[in-house]
Amino acid sequence: MKTDFLDAHDRHWEDAERLLQAHRWANADHLYGLAAECGLKRLMLIFGMPYDTTRDRPDNSQDREHANGIWDRFESYRCGHHRGMAYPLPTSNPFHNWNASQRYAHQSGFDQELVQSHKAGAKAVCRLIQKAKRDGIL
Repeated sequence: MKTDFLDAHDRHWEDAERLLQAHRWANADHLYGLAAECGLKRLMLIFGMPYDTTRDRPDNSQDREHANGIWDRFESYRCGHHRGMAYPLPTSNPFHNWNASQRYAHQSGFDQELVQSHKAGAKAVCRLIQKAKRDGIL
């Protein structure tokens, strides 16, 4: 299947919201991270991220990170693009304590407070995606 970062962003966000309402903290948390990652990668493409269409993935291995690592990578593309200045993220990375491997963790390790911090980070990415749509670059 072909990668579609925007669609993945949207569906991970929607499912995370449903899981949050059902108090399914672990899976909501995981999906907020994936939503943020996918949204940022879609914007990174706009801001010049090299992409290998043959392998259907970013050229640079550093651009294949998940939410915890891609937050900082986004800044390097945003700052290097003439339109990027209009798309700032909060300065601190809310996903510093998120890791894709947590999908294997026991659900008792997740709580509403942790999930809310990751939701806030994903929401910041959602706002940038919505702005990009309004601005006509998505």
